[in-house]
Amino acid sequence: MSDISPSLVKELREKTNAGMMDCKNALSEAKGDIVAAEDILRKKGIASAGKKASREAKEGIVASYIHLQGKVGVLVEINCETDFVAKNEIFRDFVKDVTLHIAAAHPLYVSREQVPEALLARERDVAAGQVAGKPANIIEKIVDGKIDKFYSTICLLEQAFIKNPELSIHDLVKSKIAELGENIIIRRFTRYSVGEEIV
Repeated sequence: MSDISPSLVKELREKTNAGMMDCKNALSEAKGDIVAAEDILRKKGIASAGKKASREAKEGIVASYIHLQGKVGVLVEINCETDFVAKNEIFRDFVKDVTLHIAAAHPLYVSREQVPEALLARERDVAAGQVAGKPANIIEKIVDGKIDKFYSTICLLEQAFIKNPELSIHDLVKSKIAELGENIIIRRFTRYSVGEEIV
């Protein structure tokens, strides 16, 4: 079933904290039945990872990565719940993967909540201008689609993971939450590139 509405996916995501694609796939499998889709996610251990995502994460590490003979540098803070997990090799490898991804994919923000309203309004205006003349309801759907695409290019959590494009970074985080049994949060990052404009 390919005609799963974005609002249904959003509702399931809010209930379970599972990744967008996990929610969409579960809804397709459940033929649009949100209760059945939630059960599918729970059976796969994805929804339970979402429940852990509400727990406080104050431990973790700050990691750095320097790429291309010193031309690109990344500094990132990733939090977990305990010092034990912060020292765990799986967690450390995950943090390394995130720093590599940031260096390669150049996200600007961690999540869509951090995108400034002014930037979003400008993108919406440009997107609406590209489809001017179409019926209002069509314009709205196209603009929403373009904004989702925009988020997927500038927001770290919504980018496709460079090592496995089938996964978003959000999905990768959820998989590590399920694997390590603790909440994990990508708190913040900074990416430097030699010669780039300073805003």
